[in-house]
Amino acid sequence: MRDASLEFLETLINTPSPSGHETRGQRVWMDYVEPFAEETSSDAHGNCVAVLNKGGSPRLMLAAHADEIGLTVNYIDDQGFIYVRRLGGVDAAITKAQRVVIHTRHGPVKGVVGNVAPHLTRNEGDPKPPKIHDLFIDIGASSRKAAAQAVAIGDPITLADTFDRLRDDLAVARAFDNRVGTFAVAEALRLLSKSRTRLRAEVCAVSNIMEEVGLFGARQIAYSVQPDVALVVDVTHATDYPTVSKPQHGDIKLGHGPTLTHGGSSHPEVVARLERVARKERIQLQHEAVSSTSGTDTDAIFWTRGGIPSALISLPNRYMHSPVEVVSLKDLEHIPRLMAAFASSLARGDTFKVKI
Repeated sequence: MRDASLEFLETLINTPSPSGHETRGQRVWMDYVEPFAEETSSDAHGNCVAVLNKGGSPRLMLAAHADEIGLTVNYIDDQGFIYVRRLGGVDAAITKAQRVVIHTRHGPVKGVVGNVAPHLTRNEGDPKPPKIHDLFIDIGASSRKAAAQAVAIGDPITLADTFDRLRDDLAVARAFDNRVGTFAVAEALRLLSKSRTRLRAEVCAVSNIMEEVGLFGARQIAYSVQPDVALVVDVTHATDYPTVSKPQHGDIKLGHGPTLTHGGSSHPEVVARLERVARKERIQLQHEAVSSTSGTDTDAIFWTRGGIPSALISLPNRYMHSPVEVVSLKDLEHIPRLMAAFASSLARGDTFKVKI
């Protein structure tokens, strides 16, 4: 991966963007894509769009969600301990004993999620997994008044873990889900900007909000952009580690390329075009199936305005929705190449329709 792209990825990953509070991360994304776009814009809720070859046909939307899972301040007790609600699919069990940052209007406030030492629970039998309302954050305040001077109800919270390299091409971070997607969309736009004179399609690169709490941003931006075809980028579960059932969850490995989803909201003709493009570009793909919904923004986009032909490209991710998500950077590099090649393959007026 080129140095400037890796620096952008690391900055994007490390910039807190919990659901409903994506502004800081969206600014990083917009600053990066502006040199590669003819125009950029954002809407009332913070969905961001960068357009290349405006007026081309068909209109292709490349979309990924900018938000990460997090917590929000819900209650402060008399001793100054802070209780929380979820922002997305947070696992309460692995959130205990983590360092966190509370993002207040006056700046970041550091804290830790409290954890009772095992010495004090030995006689209580087998411990039960905690519920989200059992978690409490200690910011070092001595009273409710002192805590309330530092934080407010509704302030978002993220874990303090940041981007790091493991070995070879593997990296670890708390929020690869799904800033790797917005990274890939931005990189696809960069690649396409080099050959914009040969591009026939209009390309709308999108970084949308609030996927983790209901696919809301995708619904908004798909309705307003009105694409003719859409490619969505997200993460998927790698299953190449102990205790994961491959017969149940599929056989997805790190380092073997991104995945294409078959079924559900993924249009078969768009998927077939991606497969042809991948073969031509010698991009290795993996495949996964869904029986109904994918759990991604694709589900919201494909039924908007009577149905937008869409496809889902995913990056294999170990330990999703944890502070230690692990991905392959080589897998990630293939995704913008695949999207750029798909965009370049489009002829003016191309449509995608199931043959009856």
